[in-house]
Formats: sequence, structure tokens, C-alpha cells
Amino acid sequence: MKAIINGRILLPDEEVFDKALLFNEKIVGIVDKQSAMRQADEVIDANDNYVSPGFIDVHIHGYKGADASDASQAGIRLMARELLENGITAFLPTTTTIEWETLERIFWQLRELSKESERADYPGAQVLGCHAEGPFINPLRKGALNGDHILRPDPDKFLPYADVVKMITFAPEMGGGENFIRNMKLYSDTVLSIGHTYANYDQTMDAIQQGVDHVTHTFNAMTPMHHRDPGVVGAALTSDVYCELIADTTTVHPGLYPLLVKAKGSKLVLITDCTRGGGLPDGEYTLGGLPIFVKNGECRLADGTIAGSVLKMNKAVYNMRKYGNVPMYQAARMASLNAAESIGVARKKGSLTAGKDADVVIMDPYCKVLKTFVRGRKLYER
Repeated sequence: MKAIINGRILLPDEEVFDKALLFNEKIVGIVDKQSAMRQADEVIDANDNYVSPGFIDVHIHGYKGADASDASQAGIRLMARELLENGITAFLPTTTTIEWETLERIFWQLRELSKESERADYPGAQVLGCHAEGPFINPLRKGALNGDHILRPDPDKFLPYADVVKMITFAPEMGGGENFIRNMKLYSDTVLSIGHTYANYDQTMDAIQQGVDHVTHTFNAMTPMHHRDPGVVGAALTSDVYCELIADTTTVHPGLYPLLVKAKGSKLVLITDCTRGGGLPDGEYTLGGLPIFVKNGECRLADGTIAGSVLKMNKAVYNMRKYGNVPMYQAARMASLNAAESIGVARKKGSLTAGKDADVVIMDPYCKVLKTFVRGRKLYER
């Protein structure tokens, strides 16, 4: 049994100062400090730093040279280890629009890696499955995705992999979109997310009424909000869907963070959309086979199009705390419980609630990660 004392414990709706967190592989509870010290075999002094639920990234392509679209199990294992330094304890490796045969190979690999990462001795963040960003997108809003491999929505392609593909980003206005939604909702639990789309407001609302409940990197690669045509953004802000946000202060202007907080509340999910250049020096890398260029914290194609990010999740939490004008517990919730709820894993992850996996992060007031625990095991220390 372990106990973390003298920490500022971040719960979903409050910050607790005068208690201790007691855990083994699961969260045991939040108890009095003296009680925790009597029960624990190991006592960890947080030294007045934050004690947060582990972060969950539901949209991340790569990190430190690895990319989910490489079809490399070694690359995913590297991501799982290295992302611990950013407080990530679980994630969905996110593919792009690449050859369908390669995507199928990746789905098989991630199915195996998901099972592997459930082992008690796994040395990294847990692989929860896959987020497939495409290939069912609109070429008019492809952004930094490779237009050569775009396909029309087809449920028969994804249903055999519904156990591992936890989320699909697609454009509902493409031919076959309605049939795709109907069959995916009927025969799977895969989250359907609108993104890389030229849908108008009415088309978006129709898709939401049919069961779509997630929006990919809100504001980016979608129709904007106009007072005579609210677009995807207007539908996202006024309906009960989860909205992803890349809070790097470049992809979306930080002046809009408070608006998103007020409009979405517990449905706002922080993501990184990080590419393989994350955690590495400025330079040239690739995303889905396309060259991308990292400079001064930004990631772009040669023509200047934003191409994902090099954002770290702990930095996203810091930015939301600073520019979103929210308390730390609310910013951390956007990267933990909100994310867990958005993909249906909140029963086991996302908060420091008794009985859930002991995924815990200790971080300083600037969100620099000091220690990361995955299911009770300390796997990272600064």
C-alpha cells in the first residue's frame, strides 16, 4: 500500500488540501493523513504539489520519433514509455489517412498491444485501443492528412476492428455517411467523431441526432461559425457532444478557451494531436507520409498548413489553467475524467475515485511532472 501526503489532491469538482491519497494498484481512498501513514508501506511526500489523476490522450499521433501510422509495435511501446514524462497514463494511438492495408495491419498490432499493456508489469502508459483519424474524410478539409488515401464511409471496413478502434474521425456529409453512422451505432461501441469535414450546420445536427457525439480538434479542419451559417463549430458549441481542444495557444487562439469552457463544461476534452516531432528538436519530420516542419513550437506542412502539434499534455493543462481562467482541478479534469468519459472508460480511469486504476501524477504549480504512477507502480520520476 502507498500513500501520498502533503499534496493538493485534484478531484473532479474540488481541490483537497488536508487529506492523503491511499492506493495500491487501485485507488483505495482519500483519507486522513495519520490514517494513511498507519496503513501504508510506502509514504510519498508531495511537498505541496498537485496530485492529479493520470492524463488520457484520445488523439495523439506520435512522440519522440515514433508515429502510430508507422505500423511499428516498437514505436508504440516507445510512445507508451516516453509519454509518462508528460503525465499521460493511457492513450489512443491515432492513425492518419494511409493505405487501407497498412491501417488493417496497425489495427491488428494495436489489438495485441492493448492486451500487452494490461499486464501488471507493463512499463508504460496503457494503450486503450486506436483512434482512426480518417480515411473517411472530406478532401476539401483534409488539412495535413494525405488526400491520396481518402475513402468513402464504409462500416464493413471498420466493424471487424470495432473492439480495438475506439474512435473514428469522419466527415458525415460524404456519400454513405448516414449508412455508416447507422451501422456503426447498431453493431459497435466505437465513438464517432466529426472532423476534417465540410458539413454545414444542418448536416452536422443530423449526424449528431443519429448518434455522433464527438468533435475532432474543434475549430480546425471544419466549417467555421458564421451568424447566418453556424457550421460544424456552431453545432458543436450548442449541442451535447464532446469537443476536443488542442490547447497549444497556436492551433486555437487562447482568447477562445473561456468560451469553450462556458459552452462545453464537462464535455471539453484536452488532446495533444502530437506528431513524431514532439519531444524532439526543431526540424523536418513526417506525418502520414507527408513532410512536416517543426519550428518554435509549431508543426506545419511546407505550405504553412498546421500539421498537428508538438504539444505535451501537461502543458495543455497549464495553458487551460492560465488562459481558460479555470482552477487547476477543472483543467486537469479536461485531460482525465472528461477524456475517460468521452471514450467510455470512466468506470476504471479518469479520477482518483476508490476502485479505479491508480493512475496518478504529481506535478508542480507549473504542471511540470514530478512522478507518474500507472496502476500503482511508479514508472516515471523527474
